[in-house]
Amino acid sequence: MEKFVEQTLLYDFYGELLNEHQRSVYKDVVFNDLSLSEIADEYGISRQGVHDLIKRVNNTLNGYEEKLHLVSKFIETKEKVHMIVKLSEDFIEDGNIDNIRSIQNIAKDIIDNF
Repeated sequence: MEKFVEQTLLYDFYGELLNEHQRSVYKDVVFNDLSLSEIADEYGISRQGVHDLIKRVNNTLNGYEEKLHLVSKFIETKEKVHMIVKLSEDFIEDGNIDNIRSIQNIAKDIIDNF
């Protein structure tokens, strides 16, 4: 997965678990694309301090994902929903009842994994 997409998903799922300072700095780096120097000036800390903070936040967010797997479950579910859409479109085209059975199996798998 592209690093930016991964960072945004991790932040979307776990960002509220960070403290306010961590969230602000992380958003400036990831979403606002500010340089370490710009952020250091804004918060009155060193570039190295910003770098270390971002590294710690990334480790924290990855740690949450390793324990909770919310992002990976989200991605897996999204892929399954895309499969359901494709199978339903195929069913509309050809009327093959096997597509409905496949949809049911995918839906049951989604439900069972929650």
